[in-house]
Parts: sequence; structure tokens; C-alpha cells
Amino acid sequence: MVFAVLVVVAGFGQTGDVAVGASTLLSSTPASSIINSGNPYAPSMGGGTYLSFSGDYTPWHDFGFGGEVSWRASQNLYLGYQPYRPIFYSANAVWAPKLGKHFGIDLLAGIGAESLRFYTNYYQCNYVSCVNYVSSNHFMGVFGGGLKAYVHGGLFIRPEVRLYAIRNNEEFNSGTPVRAGVSIGYTFGGGQ
Repeated sequence: MVFAVLVVVAGFGQTGDVAVGASTLLSSTPASSIINSGNPYAPSMGGGTYLSFSGDYTPWHDFGFGGEVSWRASQNLYLGYQPYRPIFYSANAVWAPKLGKHFGIDLLAGIGAESLRFYTNYYQCNYVSCVNYVSSNHFMGVFGGGLKAYVHGGLFIRPEVRLYAIRNNEEFNSGTPVRAGVSIGYTFGGGQ
């Protein structure tokens, strides 16, 4: 299905990108917990390896829309005992101008959510599925950018950064973590 959409995109001269990436999350230290969240025991959510998948479509002269999901590759321990994993997902407005033949930039702003999954030793089931976690979800805004370096045709490497502005992130000491890393992707259509 995704491949069919990208073939259609290429046929109309617009561009689209798909990419996978790895990054880490940077956040303030727990010493600032009382100031930022009011919780003196709130830990930092920084560190760890995050994997991501993203895509965008730019039909209007370098302007378009996209989406992204990023999750911690392994579980972490909340306050030293509770396994958890953050997941970030967003829908974004994208501006992706070319900077010559071999470079391009991606700037984005969007909205989405942070889903904190706290894992348990038991399963909760409904009529559709069973899960072994409880979610704490928070609305967020996201701002970011990246520099695409085309290495062969439409294949690119993109160093990137995302700033998350998370509403009511009381579980952690900061509501504004930064994710920094690199993605490898491909531009379809009128790109490189």
C-alpha cells in the first residue's frame, strides 16, 4: 500500500520521504524536578536509544505534511523498580527545500502525544487484545529539523533534532526533552 502511494507521488512530480533512524533523548537533570514539575522525586527521562520511523509528502513547492513515531528501544526503570518505555508520535507540517543537488533541509512543527507505558506482571484483556502495561498519555507539540545529505540518487543520511513540548508530564522532571540522532531514508518523486 505504501509503495503504491509512493509510485503515484512519483508520477505527479511531488516528493515524498521515508526514513528510519536511531537517536537518544536529552533531558534536564533531576535537580530541577521541583521547579519544572513540582515533583521532588521525578527522574530525568533522558538517555537510552530511540528508534524512529518517519515519512512526509510535499505537494506544494516544498511545503507538505508528515508523521513520525519514535520509541525507546529497551525498557528503562522508573524510580529504580518499575519498567517503562516512552513512545512519541506526531503529525507535522513540513517545509523541505533543496539546498543544491546534494543537500536539503527538513523543518517541521506539529502536534502529537507521548505515551508512557508502565509494564506490569499481569495482563489486562478486553474483547480485542491483552496487554501487560498501563499507559499514561500526554498531549505534546513538536518542533524540529534535519539536514539531508544525498549519498546516491534519492538515498539520504539526515542528522536531526526534535524538541518535544509535553503537557502535564508530571512523571518526569522536564516537559521539554530533546531527541537527537540520525536517520537513513529515501526521497521519492521529484527529489534527487
